[in-house]
Amino acid sequence: MIRRARLLTTAVVCATALALGACGGGGGDTDPSVGASGAPVAGGHGRILTLGEPRSLDPAAMGNAYASSGVIGNALYGTLMTSDDTGKIQYQMAESFTTTDNGKTFTLKLRRGLVFSDNTPLNAEAVKFNWDRIKDPVTGGTNRSEASEIASSEVVDDVTLKVALTSTVPKYAQSVLASTMNWIASPAALRQGQQAFDAKPIGAGPFTLVSWTRQAAMELVKNPRYWDAPKPYLDRLTLRPALDASQRYNTVLTGGADVAIESNPVNVDKAAQEGLSTNVMQLGGGLFMAMNTRRAPFDDVRARQAVSVALDLDALNLAVYNGAGTPVDTLFTKNSPFYSDTPLREQDKATAQRLFDELAADGKPLAFTFSSAPTTENRTTAENIQAQLSSFNNVKVNVKIIEVAELVALRTTHDFDAIVSSAFFQDPEPRLWTTFSGSSAANLPGIDDPALNDALLAARTASTDQERKAAYGTVQRRLTELAPGVFYSRAEPSAIAGEKVGGLVQYGLGSLRPEELWIQK
Repeated sequence: MIRRARLLTTAVVCATALALGACGGGGGDTDPSVGASGAPVAGGHGRILTLGEPRSLDPAAMGNAYASSGVIGNALYGTLMTSDDTGKIQYQMAESFTTTDNGKTFTLKLRRGLVFSDNTPLNAEAVKFNWDRIKDPVTGGTNRSEASEIASSEVVDDVTLKVALTSTVPKYAQSVLASTMNWIASPAALRQGQQAFDAKPIGAGPFTLVSWTRQAAMELVKNPRYWDAPKPYLDRLTLRPALDASQRYNTVLTGGADVAIESNPVNVDKAAQEGLSTNVMQLGGGLFMAMNTRRAPFDDVRARQAVSVALDLDALNLAVYNGAGTPVDTLFTKNSPFYSDTPLREQDKATAQRLFDELAADGKPLAFTFSSAPTTENRTTAENIQAQLSSFNNVKVNVKIIEVAELVALRTTHDFDAIVSSAFFQDPEPRLWTTFSGSSAANLPGIDDPALNDALLAARTASTDQERKAAYGTVQRRLTELAPGVFYSRAEPSAIAGEKVGGLVQYGLGSLRPEELWIQK
């Protein structure tokens, strides 16, 4: 299969593509390599296609991942920390983030001399202000899960912030870098309100906003006060949303864009074959169909279990990704220290039909609506699941295509039956906890199981990999038994670019770093 060849034989791609650290990983501060050969080139205009656009440029309302607004947040606000392709922390605007008590308290040290684009200081007080806003249910919304772990924080001096957590979390740095906590905006600008801030966001990132025409384009220019000169290499950026997979690929191929944030493995395969630059992250977990356990029909575990064992993931992969995706069989990948070969689920059509019939006999024949974003992958996923379940008796599935803004609202209102969600990660902390803990605001399925909650807490507070593996073993078993969702495909956050583009670097959950991009003249 082409997909396997690309992932396993690095020479096929790396001869022409950018590979920073490794072809299949999202780099660090090593050389921008062979997509465009030679040293980084200063100057130029970068045109980036994104998978959507944010509702607001307030960091507390954005998402730090490939499928949301990672590249935009990184451009405007920079990063406190990033990670290499192994998940190792790399400090950026933060100089260190350390604990001396195994994760009960942390001390953040900032680099000295950091300033926002308006030349006001980015100091520990600014970090505290931003983290307090994200923690606040009013301003943080579903993004508050990671910040809600902070019990208290204290500004020690201009560059030092001490935080105490509600529980011991040794890997809390992962919560910062993979969330909106990694982005610090000017407190003074945020106090002006959302409308004023969206018109003129003030951060300390490599670029500043010139204009934003919603559903059209966002124009940015180089920030001359960026801390890590000579970065950014590019003088200007234009970011446009492109929801259609074919449009994204063809636009890059024909030179209409320089970079595309990519979610479709078919496009990555085609780009590699054409000699374009590619960067792919290999992560655990994946994309899953979330079933809302808060209400009927999926408040009945039989309904969830029936859907889980009914689906043929290989058929879904073929329909959505032309067979180029990677179906999920286990929660962790084989290179993870927490890997178990126990499958999350196995297809069993007979059991599925028996459960569907039981529900119907109880007066609850399964009928639900699958709410889907208009992206190619989400729509095709929903339609294929609908088609597969139509082969069973006593099941009816409707597909409802809604705009991305409406989809985001569902994460707060929970007014849905089934929806595409995700729990993918380099390190499972904090993603599994935020996705499935009963106390997490980001728990989209709404599952609240004492045994699962205890195992998730034990995993995030454990001090050794052995203890974590035992706890995550329980997590996987309970996810199989409770079936709050069906993991169907590994998430492989990707970016593709033209042959003359270098510096494709991602971190965390597929968050592209625009300061690293450069274009050969």
